[in-house]
Amino acid sequence: MKQYFLMIWCLISMAGVAEAQRESPYKTNFKVDAPITAAGVGLTYYGLTLMMDKDGLTEEQISRLSKDDVIGFDRFSAGYDSETAKKISDFPFYGSFALPLTLVFNQNVKGNFGQVFGLYVQTMAVTGALFTMTSGLSPRTRPLVYSPDVEMSEKTRANARNSFYAGHTTAAAGASFFFAKVFHDFNPDSPARPFVWAGAAAVPAVVGYYRLKAGKHFLSDNILGYAIGAATGILVPQLHKKTNQSGFTLNPTLIPTFAGTASQGANLSYTF
Repeated sequence: MKQYFLMIWCLISMAGVAEAQRESPYKTNFKVDAPITAAGVGLTYYGLTLMMDKDGLTEEQISRLSKDDVIGFDRFSAGYDSETAKKISDFPFYGSFALPLTLVFNQNVKGNFGQVFGLYVQTMAVTGALFTMTSGLSPRTRPLVYSPDVEMSEKTRANARNSFYAGHTTAAAGASFFFAKVFHDFNPDSPARPFVWAGAAAVPAVVGYYRLKAGKHFLSDNILGYAIGAATGILVPQLHKKTNQSGFTLNPTLIPTFAGTASQGANLSYTF
């Protein structure tokens, strides 16, 4: 995942100075957001070193591996090793990073694109930190190691123990869901919003499918990566929302219900 860290570094290099926040649904604070982003980048880098410094499996350990040792939910994919699927996965993976950049062409976003871009960098930095630190500390063997057709030199690499969890899927979900969330918040009356969300959901799903077929990750790795990436892509901009904005802001209301003088329970409702 060296390319992931390089992507974050390129985004920071391009960020520049934030433009005016006129009509933006978000509120950012450089003194708060800059350290968070910097910490995310730093942890991403440290996590990458942990991933690269893992001890690879020995040939003896590999010879003792059995698909029966894989949990039943994931066992079907143990041994997948499609090189074609690996190459195909790169197209939606890298394409997802460009999605948020296209927001500069949105009439409601472009005047605030500097701010949006800063949030995008922060989203990917946080996503990267969560993934690399987790993967760096979790030496799960990739499905391709169970394939008899994969070269032993590939199986004994440290990278062969970076299955948990799926980094490509996580990053794609973070970028695509960030794109959908920002479009949603800046365009409250747009009829395109359902289609934008559908597209955002589809991109990392495609990445995850092909990473599964490539033998890079088990299904559970992809599901977890998808969930974490999507959550980060939505929550980072959501946590910067100004008060009293429409959209995803949840306003829970707890209303007790009574029968005579005795309380019989409560109704919990949410306003979006």
